[in-house]
Parts: sequence; C-alpha cells; structure tokens
Amino acid sequence: MLHILNGSSTEETLRRSTIHGELFSFRDALISGPAPRALDDSIWRRTRAEHLSKSYDVNYDECEKDLYKQSESLRSFKNHDEVVLWFEHDLFCQLNLLYLLDFFGRCELGSTRLSLINIGSFPGRENFRGLGELNDEDLASLFPQRQRVTEAQLQLAQTAWQSFSSPDPREIEKLLLTDTSELPFLETALESHLYRFPTTRNGLGRVENKSLELIESGCDRFKDLFLQFATAEKVYGFGDAQLWSNLKTLSSARVPVVTTSSDDFREEMFTETTFQLTEEGKAVFEGETDFLHLNTIDEWLGGVHLQGKPPVWRWDEQSNRLKYC
Repeated sequence: MLHILNGSSTEETLRRSTIHGELFSFRDALISGPAPRALDDSIWRRTRAEHLSKSYDVNYDECEKDLYKQSESLRSFKNHDEVVLWFEHDLFCQLNLLYLLDFFGRCELGSTRLSLINIGSFPGRENFRGLGELNDEDLASLFPQRQRVTEAQLQLAQTAWQSFSSPDPREIEKLLLTDTSELPFLETALESHLYRFPTTRNGLGRVENKSLELIESGCDRFKDLFLQFATAEKVYGFGDAQLWSNLKTLSSARVPVVTTSSDDFREEMFTETTFQLTEEGKAVFEGETDFLHLNTIDEWLGGVHLQGKPPVWRWDEQSNRLKYC
C-alpha cells in the first residue's frame, strides 16, 4: 500500500500510527509558480525546479533530482495493491490533488485501487486547518473512512487541471458554472484562486490586499502577520514561505508598496522581520493608485503568465468576473 501525503509533517505523524504501507510526501507547491499545460515530463520538471529553487533558495540540481524521484515514485503505483491520497480542503492541497488525479486518470490502474481521504473538518477541532495538526490516532481514525476514487472524480479532476493550467483563466470560470460536487472543496478553492488575480480596483490580488490590510492595522512583524493571514485566509493553505514570497515581491518592485527590515530568508530573520507600507503602498491600498500603473508584473497563476504592463487578466470585484484590461 502506498500513501501519498501533502506534506512531510503529516508523513512523520502517520509513520507513528498503526497504519501500514509506504509513505510518500508530494513535494511541490503548485499554488505558486508556472504550471502551464501540455509540457512533457522533463520540461515540466525543469520548469518547476527553476521556480522552486529561485523562490525557496534551494539548489536547482537537488530540486530537479527530487522532482525526478517523485515522478518515479508515482510511476511505481502498480507495485501496490492500493494507493491512498491524503488531502484537505484548501487551495494549496486541492491543486496538488488535481495534479495527482489528472496523473492517475491518464494511467491504466489495473488491479491497483485508488482511494481518497479529502476532508475539510475534524471532530473536536473547531478551527480545523489541515491534516498536519492531527496526531497519529486522529490520522488512523480517518483511514477506514477512505473512499474509492470514482471515474466521475477522475474526469472532473482532469477537466479542472486543464482549466487551471490553461493560459486562458476564463476556462476556470466556465468550469465553475458546471457541477463540481464530485470534489466537494473544488468550487471554493478555484474561486479563491481567481481572487488572486490583480483587481481592477488597485492592481493587487486578494492575498496582497489582505497583507497590506494587516500591516496597516499594526500587524507588522512577519511572524504575527503570517498567523493572522493564515486565520483570515485559511482557504489558501499558505505556508509561511508562500506569504513571504508575495511580500518580497511587493517590497522589491520598482515602486515598492512595502518596506522590509531584512531581506534575509534565514529562519530567525524570517520570523522577526517587519514590514511597513510606503506612501505609495498606502495609496494603492486605498485604491487611489494602481499597482500595475506603478510597476510591471511578472507572475504565474497556474497556466496564466501575467507579464509586463496592462492589459492583463484582472479580477473585477464588482461583477465577480475576470476582465482583460
């Protein structure tokens, strides 16, 4: 039996449980960086390795090697009588789940059973965020509840992954007009993804605007900022590295909207670093100035590369629709 988990912390906990089998943590963060469709395996690995090594300050060769090992582990699924996918409700998890279901949907499973644990709550935990906060007994209690992945779920996941990895984000809007209930957290997750596009109001997406709101309210130390962001926007499932990367983009822009007390990514600096809004940042936050009129953009959201000056794909908060402007 092969267990595929979305995080090493869950893997370590599950290893201490009564659940048997081989454990494998999916080691990518498809919520950030390029994820364009129709790339062959080697180009996909290079594309992702370049992003991960640059964004998280890790060695490119080691990163590419790890992704290759990951693809080999996935291809070994036929060596197991069952593959169990352990995932949760947030966007971070749901995108990685779509990638995996798309992969298995293109495979001949043969006699291998594909099962899914996909949860958004847990008894006794009012503010449940994810599997990583559960203990070994908690995780073991979920195992008997696993469900066999259906053909309908595989088909929906493949369509959703194609939409996410498309250069035209309107494919996601079209998907959200259909029935996505086979994967119960998909609709909310993909809606939250669309909110990440720069708004027509000020040129920043929901993640950046919430960050500016928290900083403006006095939550300027990164350690506190991350905790408050994770509580307010738990739908994203961001780790501290993802939020840090977004803030660094805002501070390193040609016209910065925040300043930072340190550019150091080391853990002790990572938690103690503070951020402040610039005068331009205050104007952007209030909607008096457009970030994209002050700066160019170079950001991937799935298969969409937002690049240069407007027009680019934006989210109109009034109509709840994407606009190219």
